[in-house]
Amino acid sequence: MSPLFAEFTGTALLVLLGDGVVANVLLKKTKGHDSGLIVIALGWGMAVFVGVLCTAAASGGHLNPVVTIALALANKFPWDLVPGYIAAQMAGGMAGALLVWVIYQQHFDVTEDADAKLAVFCTGPAIRGVRANLLSEIIASFVLVFAVLSMAAPRFGLGAMNALPVGLLVVGIGVSLGGTTGYAINPARDLGPRIMHALLPISGKRDSDWGYAWVPVIGPLIGAALAAWMHNANF
Repeated sequence: MSPLFAEFTGTALLVLLGDGVVANVLLKKTKGHDSGLIVIALGWGMAVFVGVLCTAAASGGHLNPVVTIALALANKFPWDLVPGYIAAQMAGGMAGALLVWVIYQQHFDVTEDADAKLAVFCTGPAIRGVRANLLSEIIASFVLVFAVLSMAAPRFGLGAMNALPVGLLVVGIGVSLGGTTGYAINPARDLGPRIMHALLPISGKRDSDWGYAWVPVIGPLIGAALAAWMHNANF
């Protein structure tokens, strides 16, 4: 498997399973309807585990633009590969979201809540406030990336043995820090599916909340940059 195809496939698996658990919890008449944040956090943790496990040997299992950028900032990944990785991750995020819509289409049709339909694809704040929402994404992304940098090999990224620790890390972030913004911590996981929400013919959908869409992109980038700086400073 080529590194770019691995990043595409891994991110698609990540979003398929991650957005899939959100659909299972939020959409009407599913087997997991209304089962709560703990189920969502566990589902996302397993989504990361599967994505990293399947792709680490080929690409380092980044599956997240801010992880790729942070590894490059920490001199653990070559900068010339960064654009291709990010493009593959974004495309994978869109593909995974498309598959979630295909699988849960009947449940989208019977769900009246347009906010719940949007939440299947992307994050949104529990209480809207730009500074607080941005800070939440910065801190959660810092925790993710600082831990990933501590696990990553000197060059390239994560190995398959890191799949379970990274998955558990994401569960921890979800249950501890996910109550404010839904812990995007990954622009490919949020922006790619948000684009698909805008494009897909989802019955009764609302707008894609583009006014908020920059927060789960810029927040993780800032958090990742801070984590890379602290890692490089050997704090």
